Amino acid sequence: AEHPYSHLIDTLKDGQIKFFNPYKLNDPRYDKLPLSIRVLLEAAIRNCDGFYTKQEDVRNILHWQQEQNKAEVPFSPARVLLQDFTGIPAMVDLAAMRDAVAKHGVDPSLVNPKCPTDLIVDHSLQIDYSKWYVSLRNQEMELIRNKERLQFFKWCSKAFKNVNVVPPDVGAVHQLNLEYLSRVVQVSDGFIYPDSVVGTDSHTTMINGLGILGWGVGGIESEAIMLGQPISLTLPQVVGCKLVGSINPLTTSIDIVLGITKHLRQAGIAGKFVEFFGPGVSQLSVPDRTTIANMCPEYNATVSFFPVDQVTLKHFKKTSELEKLELLESYMKAVKLFRSYDDPSEDPQYSEVIEFNLSSMVPYVSGPKRPQDRVAVSSMKEDFQSCLDEKVGFKGFHIAKEKQEIRVPFLHGGQEYQLSHGSVVIAAVISCTNNCNPSVMLTAGLLARKAVEAGLLVKPYIRTSLAPGSGMVTHYLNASGVLPYFNKLGFEVIGYGCATCVGNTAPLPEAVVDAIKQGDLVACGVLSGNRHFEGRLCDCVRANYLASPPLVVAYAIAGTVGVDFEKEPLGLTSDGKEVYLRDIWPSREEVQQIEEDTVFSSIFKDLRGRMEKGNTFWKNVECSDSLLFPWDHKSTYIRSPSFFSKLSKEVPPPQSIENAHALLFLGDKVTTDHISPAGSIARVSAAAKYLMSKRLTPREFNSYGARRGNDAVMTRGTFASIKLQNRFIGKPGPKTLHIPSGQTLDVFEAADRYQRDGIPLIILAGKDYGSGNSRDWVAKGPYLLGVRAVIAESFEKLHRNQLVGMGIMPLQFLSGQNADSLELSGKERFSITLPESLSPGQELTTSQGKSFSVTALFDSDTDNSSPLAFNVFIMDEKSSQSWISVSRL
Repeated sequence: AEHPYSHLIDTLKDGQIKFFNPYKLNDPRYDKLPLSIRVLLEAAIRNCDGFYTKQEDVRNILHWQQEQNKAEVPFSPARVLLQDFTGIPAMVDLAAMRDAVAKHGVDPSLVNPKCPTDLIVDHSLQIDYSKWYVSLRNQEMELIRNKERLQFFKWCSKAFKNVNVVPPDVGAVHQLNLEYLSRVVQVSDGFIYPDSVVGTDSHTTMINGLGILGWGVGGIESEAIMLGQPISLTLPQVVGCKLVGSINPLTTSIDIVLGITKHLRQAGIAGKFVEFFGPGVSQLSVPDRTTIANMCPEYNATVSFFPVDQVTLKHFKKTSELEKLELLESYMKAVKLFRSYDDPSEDPQYSEVIEFNLSSMVPYVSGPKRPQDRVAVSSMKEDFQSCLDEKVGFKGFHIAKEKQEIRVPFLHGGQEYQLSHGSVVIAAVISCTNNCNPSVMLTAGLLARKAVEAGLLVKPYIRTSLAPGSGMVTHYLNASGVLPYFNKLGFEVIGYGCATCVGNTAPLPEAVVDAIKQGDLVACGVLSGNRHFEGRLCDCVRANYLASPPLVVAYAIAGTVGVDFEKEPLGLTSDGKEVYLRDIWPSREEVQQIEEDTVFSSIFKDLRGRMEKGNTFWKNVECSDSLLFPWDHKSTYIRSPSFFSKLSKEVPPPQSIENAHALLFLGDKVTTDHISPAGSIARVSAAAKYLMSKRLTPREFNSYGARRGNDAVMTRGTFASIKLQNRFIGKPGPKTLHIPSGQTLDVFEAADRYQRDGIPLIILAGKDYGSGNSRDWVAKGPYLLGVRAVIAESFEKLHRNQLVGMGIMPLQFLSGQNADSLELSGKERFSITLPESLSPGQELTTSQGKSFSVTALFDSDTDNSSPLAFNVFIMDEKSSQSWISVSRL
């Protein structure tokens, strides 16, 4: 059949390349659409097949001004991006799916991603060594301990079509997405169209800094997209963020990021698109823009989009062939996806406009427990003091006044040192996401050089590390001559991949740990990463701060966060001279000059060479050539999950929940770190017991992230966080109450006992349930534990979608209600009655029984329903009272 929009087809390059031109709709509304919405419109036009994408969807997007926040529309991205921790479960599922369809007599080779998929092996790096040979030895250990996973990845690259596996030791997922995989435009089957991407990591949004629409989804959604199903989204509101003013020379892109993050978080833009415009945008380099776009998850926007302009084209001159660049510019201008920020006549109409003055920015850090808690560097000393005074909470540690001045002496390397509250014990310079900007890394390098030249050092007990996002960063740090100065301060390259951010920090010296415990000290970590929840970096380091790379170096030299850089020196020279931060801080002009001299096209050529060459270990990894994966039942890394064991052609109707118990009774701000830890496997955990039963030693445990291909480990690791606050228990830890017996058990052991007894489970929670990274195990784990529903005051949208994808109902208390207002103890029995078809307007009626109402958060038809309100019926364990139902609101 003829394409319904074939009349919009236009050509470039003398008719050789075709494209769908929405501008030929001759609709004046197109010129006023935000450019991010124009990308959605083009994708809907091009993919209009009458099944997944209908002409009504195209009309709804074109009518964006009237349909925003109302219409559900499909979006088929150009590609899917998987990092290995969240990608391996998706690929394991596809391998298991091949087994399942083969049992039904279907050719397993038909199971392939339809959407091009890149899988980057980057997240399994751990820091085992911290001397000059660290990079080689750490990579060697990574490859040895992850051999089974790498064999599986190698098999995937051979067995599946449309799958490109980037081997380890090349770079971090986001860095590679920006430097190598991004195209701005794609050309396929003779058609050119905008590049777009969804990735299994919340920081996929970085790519929006290049004018490429993209955001993070969970592994569950990514699998559906890989198999050809578009992602469904409510047509979003688009907030125009107008940038004005000039950037202060001392302000880094990180300061701008944290400033915009706070500004947008306060503006309440959750679930919305943000699109930048105004004369200030032209002052931001592409790395600046990607840094800002990276922080999207921290202010809960779906994307932060920077349309393509001359700055973007200038950037791509370093990375693209001139012919492709001309094609890119011609196409983007033809469909009006190219703009000049200095021309207000090109400004689209937005849902609302927020103005941000770049000149108002001063240096900030973020912490000590959450990324949204910004602290001006000038106020850091007094703010940390207030954290010691305040009650235990999101910022407070509640240290008694008489214990705040304690100093604990200890020996390290034969020399005596002292630790106190605020002492820095971890300092990590990382450049994978919000610090991928070359300017901030060069600033840190120049600061290190000036510090060394001034005679300053970092105390040797501080666990310092330098984790570049890719070899490109090492390349330009080396070419600019600053890498040796990093090394002299202890910041040596430890390898390429996620390390400190995901808790893969080498153990602190025993003397340091003992001193912290002896004084009950609030020790500090400072890192230029993107995650720093309490206990994540190290369980004995309670305060962690996100900071720009140069400030990480500065705080490491100072040895404490309790320092006023304006009034107090960083340290003393050998002859006793005081050195202040302002004395060694490099100028913006100095940094930009070195950036221009070192960050050039050869860096990208170097990356491409390493990508194409690969590494020897990867080439020598052996794997099967079979269509079906040869599962090794002894493997503790890769295991066939049970999701498809009941695969059938008929879709069963929704099942009501009867007589459920609450597995957990949680409070506010339960993050995905609490639900599915990403760091090391504790020796006393349920996952550790399982691994030890397989005759593994604690040294062989590796991490939860590396074992995401094993459902037995990940189910036991679900809710295994040492910081989980379960109201049944009253203190942090991965324990819960098994209500029938009254016993306190590991969460997995309790869930296992409930399942053996045939008792379904729910979870009670407070506000913002499921905030944080996009991980599929945060939904798969609870599903395998037997959880059928989560009742919370509010949900992170991404996590809510993951729950729906696994068949777990996200249920929200009615406005103004929560577990406390309803006087729930959590020990009641819960029943939720569902009709066979969850259709809008459906009524559920009941008579008697104690009950409360909740809203089922289904967004669209693909979720099986529009938003419905259901009633939950509860009965105390000791009561003989029966219940049936209540009516729909």
